[in-house]
Formats: sequence, structure tokens, C-alpha cells
Amino acid sequence: MGGLGPEATLDFFGKLLKATDAQTDQGHLHVIINNNPKVPNRHASIAGTGPSCIPALVASAKALERAGADFLVMVCNTAHAYEAEITEAVALPFLGIIDVSVEACLEHSPKPERIGLLAADGCLETELYQKQLEARGVECLLPNPVNQRLLMDLIFKVKANKVDDDVRDGMKCLAETLIEEGADIILAACTEVPLVLKTGDVTKPLLSSTDALVAATIAYATQDTEIV
Repeated sequence: MGGLGPEATLDFFGKLLKATDAQTDQGHLHVIINNNPKVPNRHASIAGTGPSCIPALVASAKALERAGADFLVMVCNTAHAYEAEITEAVALPFLGIIDVSVEACLEHSPKPERIGLLAADGCLETELYQKQLEARGVECLLPNPVNQRLLMDLIFKVKANKVDDDVRDGMKCLAETLIEEGADIILAACTEVPLVLKTGDVTKPLLSSTDALVAATIAYATQDTEIV
């Protein structure tokens, strides 16, 4: 399930290809992508200030089911606020980006005590990461309201394909602020963030939710790993 936004979907697919151990075309995974950028704004949907995105998300999932998909992934963190509605509408397993990213954080060595979250408004409002991480004894550090507004501005610039040095520097600055506040690692918990913020750009480890989903997708597709 893609298009949320399109470049993040492209990033996921490109990383999936590079991470797959394939020597020929036939060694790659059969991937069906429903790149639907017409899904309404997830943040407005969650806040109740815009149309619900549930019908469009459910329609995307059903289309993939009809197309023959064996399981679903969705390249958007915030849209996982509607994971229950999606899974209720189809008979397919759903490999959630929140779950696999949380596990990636907890498996990091040394295990972090505090994680800095760079996530979009709707993701933070629904506490998709906070609930899981704090239940596992990990503190979540969030940008202050001013910095969160800056982060959203940067995310939408990425979506508008307006990435420049100012956007990259701004994203690094937001991450470093969380590090200064005590974050042991930074989690790029929005799939637009890894498009500009890369490993080595900040002074603490950076984990990408996109990378976590890529690894989990390959593991599930090639090793028949169960989705719990």
C-alpha cells in the first residue's frame, strides 16, 4: 500500500530490491504496489478536520487482495492509526511498520533507554510509537511544539520535491536537538524523513522505519515468518 507519499513508496521499493539476495530477475520478490496518492490527508483525518481516509485505505487493501497479494505492508507510519480498519476489511496478514520499527529499536545494541521520535503529527497524536515503546520501558522524546511545526513543514517540502540543503540541515538540527535532550537513538518514524536524513548525518544512531519494514518484508516473504 503506497502513495502516502509516492517518493517514500519508491524509496521503499528501491531499498527492497537492493536488500533482496537475488542473482536474477526471478530471484526478486513479486511485489504489487497500489500507489494511491489520492488518499485524503491522514493528519486531518485523525484530527477530525478533514475527510476520513479509511474508505480509500480499505479500498487500496482490497484491491491488492483481489490482485493476489499474500500479505500487506503500508509505506506510511501515520496511516497505521487505521490498521484495525484495514485488517478487518481483508483476509490477508498485515505486516505493520510500527511493530517492526519498535522491534528494530529494541534489538539495537546497546538497548536504548530514550528514543527521539521524528514523526508526523497524526502519528504522535495517536501515540502509535509512544504506547508500544513506553510499555517496553523505553522513554520517547518528542520535538517541542515549535520544532514539531518545523518538522511538518520539512516533511511537506519533501513531499513537494523541494529538498535542498536547508531542508537537510533543518532535519539534522531537529534530530540533534533530541540528542541534546538525551536521546540514545533517533527513529525516523515518518517515511519522508529517511529521504533526507541518512545514517551518519547525526551524532547518535539513526534508525529508519522504512529500513525496518524492508527487512521485515524480506524476512516474511522468504522465510515464512509468522506475523504475530
